[in-house]
Amino acid sequence: MQDEVAVRVQDLVVQYGSTVAVNGLSFKVRRGEIYGLLGPNGAGKSSTIKTLVGLVEPKAGEVEVFGRSREDEMAVKSLIGYVPEDVLLFDSLTPREFLEFVASVRRLAADEANGRILQMVKAFRMESYFDSPIATLSLGTKQKVAVMAALLHDPPLLILDEPLNGLDARTSRILKELVSLHVRKGGAAIFCTHVMEVAERLCTRVGIVNHGRMVGEGTIEELRALVHADESLENIFLKVTAEEAGIEETIKALEGEGNGENGTNGENAR
Repeated sequence: MQDEVAVRVQDLVVQYGSTVAVNGLSFKVRRGEIYGLLGPNGAGKSSTIKTLVGLVEPKAGEVEVFGRSREDEMAVKSLIGYVPEDVLLFDSLTPREFLEFVASVRRLAADEANGRILQMVKAFRMESYFDSPIATLSLGTKQKVAVMAALLHDPPLLILDEPLNGLDARTSRILKELVSLHVRKGGAAIFCTHVMEVAERLCTRVGIVNHGRMVGEGTIEELRALVHADESLENIFLKVTAEEAGIEETIKALEGEGNGENGTNGENAR
C-alpha cells in the first residue's frame, strides 16, 4: 500500500497565452511521502498545483490522483485537501459557518463534522474567534481556518501551498506534526514552501522546479550526490536553479551602499 502512487504527473504543460509556465513536468508522489515541490518565484509550482486540484486546464500532459484522471473531477476533488497560497474565504461568514458549509459540500455527517471541527478549534486555539466574521480576522487566523477546511474531510492527499504563511510557531509545529502523522497513516502530501529549512526537515523527497522543468529530484542525500557536495537543501537549491551565482557580489554591493561608499555618508555626505 505504501508503494501506491498517490499522484502521477506526466509531461505536464501549462500555458497562459504565449507564456509557458510548466514545460513538460513529470513526477510521482507515493503514499507515505511528504513530497516537497520547490522552486523560485515563477518556476511553475503554483500552476502545477492548480492543475492538480482542477483550477487550471493544462495544454498537454496527464495528471492522476490515486489512479483517477483529472477528468473525473468530483472524485479527484473528494480525495484532496487543499490549502492555496492565497487564501480566499467567505469574509461575511464566521469560521463556524464556513466550516459547516464546507462539511455540507463534502457531504459529511453532522455528528462527524462537528466532532472534527471542535477538535481542530481546540488544537488551533480558535475558540475566541470561532464566531467572529472572517473579515475581522488576522492573516494567521484566516490561515488556520483554511487549514481546518482542508483537513475536515480527512482526505488521503494533502496539497499545501505555503501553508505556514502567517501561522505562529505553535500552530506551525502542530500543522507539521499533523502532516507527518497523515503520511504515517498511509496518506500522501505535496508541500510547497520557500523555507528550505522546513522542507529539509519535513519532506521525504523533494522536487526542484525551475522555468517549468524539473531540475533536481530525490531525497536530500540523493540531491547532495547530484551536486557532489555535502550541502544544505538551501545551497543545493541555489546550485541546481543556477541562482547561487552573483549572491556574494550582490551582498557586497549592498554592504558598500550601507557603508556610504557611493558618497552617501562620511566626507562625501557633508
